[in-house]
Amino acid sequence: MTGSTVTDVDSMGTWKRTHDCGSLRAGDAGKKEVILMGWVNSRRDLGNLIFVDLRDRWGITQVVFDPNMDRQCHERAHVLRNEWVIAVRGKVSMRADGQENPGLPTGQIELKATELRILNRTHTPPFQVDGTVDASETLRLKYRYLELRRPDVFSLFLKRHQITSRIRTYLNDKGFLEVETPVLTKSTPEGARDYLVPSRINRGMFYALPQSPQLFKQLLMIGGFDRYYQIVKCFRDEDLRADRQPEFTQVDVEMSFVDEDAVMRIFEGMMQAVFSSVIGYDIPVPIPRISYHDAMERFGTDRPDMRFAMEFNDISDIAKRSSFNIFKGVVDSGGKVKAICVDGGAQVFSRKKLDALSELAAANGAKGISWIKITDKGWQSPLNRFFKEEDRAEIDIRLGVKQGDLIIMVADEPDVVNTVLGVIRLDVAGQMDLIRKTDYAFVWVTDFPMFEFNNTEQRLEAMHHPFTSPVDDDLPLLLSKPEAVRARAYDLVINGTEIGGGSIRIHNASIQEKILDILGISREKARQKFGFLLEALRYGAPPHGGMAIGLDRLVAMILGVDSIREVIAFPKTTSAACLLTEAPSFVEEEQLKELGLKVIG
Repeated sequence: MTGSTVTDVDSMGTWKRTHDCGSLRAGDAGKKEVILMGWVNSRRDLGNLIFVDLRDRWGITQVVFDPNMDRQCHERAHVLRNEWVIAVRGKVSMRADGQENPGLPTGQIELKATELRILNRTHTPPFQVDGTVDASETLRLKYRYLELRRPDVFSLFLKRHQITSRIRTYLNDKGFLEVETPVLTKSTPEGARDYLVPSRINRGMFYALPQSPQLFKQLLMIGGFDRYYQIVKCFRDEDLRADRQPEFTQVDVEMSFVDEDAVMRIFEGMMQAVFSSVIGYDIPVPIPRISYHDAMERFGTDRPDMRFAMEFNDISDIAKRSSFNIFKGVVDSGGKVKAICVDGGAQVFSRKKLDALSELAAANGAKGISWIKITDKGWQSPLNRFFKEEDRAEIDIRLGVKQGDLIIMVADEPDVVNTVLGVIRLDVAGQMDLIRKTDYAFVWVTDFPMFEFNNTEQRLEAMHHPFTSPVDDDLPLLLSKPEAVRARAYDLVINGTEIGGGSIRIHNASIQEKILDILGISREKARQKFGFLLEALRYGAPPHGGMAIGLDRLVAMILGVDSIREVIAFPKTTSAACLLTEAPSFVEEEQLKELGLKVIG
């Protein structure tokens, strides 16, 4: 470095760190000798005195280089720059009156340096590590190791560690065993694309990275383990967004001889333990439950945000009595007219904002919206003349409106109405500032349909996965009316985000085969893909069930960050690329030949 008298870096030699940079306090003043090591967070050269804030993961300690203490040490300190790695020997002293820093735990003391060792220098960092985040996400991900030095970023990973530690302690105390399952496994149809790994030894054959440990945890139950868990990496080759990564971590749990209530109780206790110990938030239990059908009818989604009300009201019967032909035609053709009441929305939503909501409705499949503002003179709306006075009054009563409220209506096919109103509900809540990150609303969504129809492939497919057990009462419908069968499945939703899901599994081989038949998976294909599970089910499989929660999503939600990338140490971008290591990358032709592979195109 220009002007530097340092020609090389120093060795630690026999020096051993006596304290970290966050532990010294007033009671340590007068200690004969202290050795600190860390990064130069900042440096202030006042000529006679040089002040350095020395940082490590535990905190910051102010170091003073005073020529009266040691002239050579003071001289060397002139060359220090931010992010250099140094070791300092010195004495702990109280700061002068009025110069304390109440914002630091170490703010009452300083280290007066008597010896300095420069352990490493640095190039000028591509962005400022200390202070305001002034770099793009692309640059920060490329130099992620520098981003991780930021105390606020490190604190996220400290909290993540606390969360995973608390989960492990909780499950251990409940009698669960942590068991690792294979990472190189067999490709099975579980919904997303598999990441495939070619086998060099078995040319032309492939392993798959697991989308989840689903089949192995069921085998552990068949093996008599009774209670299993694993904090496990999973892999899915799918399009990415803020809450998705190609590799992610989930808390995976399976239990024998249980029903839905038993699994839910375990996870309710886990959520209580984590939220209470990490952020001091008490979760009331039992967590409310809502069926899939009710969630769709009342909120338009199977992931309802319960932090605010604004539920849907079906007013089809009243709309049909109106003279508004659009409403009458929709209802006569089997559609519905539903409405939400926006508390105090009449003044907030101008005509321009209402037009924007109508465009939002159109973008999601509806023809638009109808609206009513409740004023001191009654309805203010283009719909006013189409409804009789008594019908207007009945709508007011049904929606519980008052002066200053806004009614938003959507008329269309039932599924379209629910979807569009669900989108509008969230948009309106955002504009009305009804959603606070510091609030947490938990809900279980239960009684999912067993199957859903794939319009592209014109066949039924499993809504969760093909190993989910049907509701016992619906078993007679499997062959005659499979679309009406409910699954013994459940999702845990927090603040409108699905944190995890699970189900009671099929433990009877003949029922499992029937489910695969309905899904169009031939007996031969089933044998090829997971014949080992079908055979295992014939050897005394106990009733069992479980659940998995997305650890990355949970951590992000607890810590109030918008993307799971912020709580993953080395995340990928939305194009599944690692900017730090430049993965994925091309490999040598020789490697491909060893695997019997050739890149085409």
